[in-house]
Amino acid sequence: MPRWEPDARERLVAAALHLFSERGYDNTTVAEIADRAGLTKSTFFRHFPDKRELLAAGQETLARLFAEGIAAAPVHASPLTAVAAGLERAAGVMTPFNRELGPRLRAVIATSAELQERDALKQVGLTAAMAGALRARGVPHLVATLAAELGMLAFKEAYATWVASDNDQELGELACTALDQLRTAVAELD
Repeated sequence: MPRWEPDARERLVAAALHLFSERGYDNTTVAEIADRAGLTKSTFFRHFPDKRELLAAGQETLARLFAEGIAAAPVHASPLTAVAAGLERAAGVMTPFNRELGPRLRAVIATSAELQERDALKQVGLTAAMAGALRARGVPHLVATLAAELGMLAFKEAYATWVASDNDQELGELACTALDQLRTAVAELD
């Protein structure tokens, strides 16, 4: 493959996941990832500061999409309805590439405490983006935080279902269903 192809970021992620699965995260170097992707080491570093960040690729985009969806929700929407709009917006950009690599990504993360830590930080960042978007709508801090946490939990559940099964449901639909189930579960806490 030519080294200049525009899909370098996806190629690096795919190559890294293949190598991490084959050899383990700790036994894989940046040079090997770049080589497997048909790119140079300097191209790798133009896209990622280190190999750990490969597995958080897309975090900024997801955070932005969650926030945009929440901001675009109808003005009188409840916090959870606004979160549902954010989940649908973010889910809309997930591609077959994301679905295909999802199980491998989960498996690789499970093998490394360092990667589990980075994954947890990614989730904290995504939750913070949703909470910030809710606060910008005038939602009180505690309510915004709780709604964002429920949104993140719904997205995680939906994503796990989406990548693990052969169903025809869209990720956005799965996320909204998961959020509705969480809404019902919260009501039962009282």
